[in-house]
Formats: sequence, C-alpha cells, structure tokens
Amino acid sequence: MIFGITLILLGILAAPSLLLSKKPNAQELLDKITPYQGWIGLVFCFWGVWGIISSVLNIGWLTTFPIYWITFLAVNVLLAALGFILGYGMINKHLLAKNEEAKAKGEVLLAKLRPLQGKLGMAAIALGIWQIVTHILFF
Repeated sequence: MIFGITLILLGILAAPSLLLSKKPNAQELLDKITPYQGWIGLVFCFWGVWGIISSVLNIGWLTTFPIYWITFLAVNVLLAALGFILGYGMINKHLLAKNEEAKAKGEVLLAKLRPLQGKLGMAAIALGIWQIVTHILFF
C-alpha cells in the first residue's frame, strides 16, 4: 500500500498543473518542495529500480497473483521513470558526471521521458489508486 501512496505523491510532483488547477494556493507547497525535488527523485528512482528487481525475483507470483504482480511491476516502472525525470540533476551530479558515455545515455533517456512527464504523472496517480485498491482486495 505504501507504494500506491508514494506513487500518488510522485505523480502529483510530476504533474503539478493538475494540482494547481484544483487548488490555486498549492503553488506555495510546491515551491517548498522544489529544492528537495532532486533528492526525492533520486530516492524514488532507486526504489523503483529495486522494485523492478524484486518483481523479477518474485516472478512466481505471476502464476498465483497475476494482477498483483503486474500492478507491482507497473508501479515500480513508474517509480523508476518519474524518479529519474525528477532526480536527473542529482543522478547526473553524483553518478553520471565521471563517465561521459553514461552521461550521454542519461541525457538521451531524459530527452525521451521528459515530454511524457505529465502523462506519466497522471498514470502514476491512477496506478497508485489501483495499487491501493488491489492491495486492499487481495491482502
């Protein structure tokens, strides 16, 4: 369930226009969070990558809990993608700066993901809600 809640929060950070259209005073909150956005993205990126690895290691769930496993994998893919987009500055500074080839590949990946940020944010919110519902129903 924690994945669903964090995915909803990450989706709100990734698609702030959705939040701003509903609450005009939300800009103040977003301004407070912005300095930490890189660190938040970095943490979620690693958490998503670890979740993807965990999904693959627990592929046996696919035979007994297929909906939950597919949801778990999709949640972690979105966590990793949105975390990468939001935390790219920190990832570039701390991990990619020493290797030019890795830095170039990171910039290419960011260029592909950046136009999808709003859609990924909306998908994250929807999938976060779905993850919470499936967790309640199956566990």
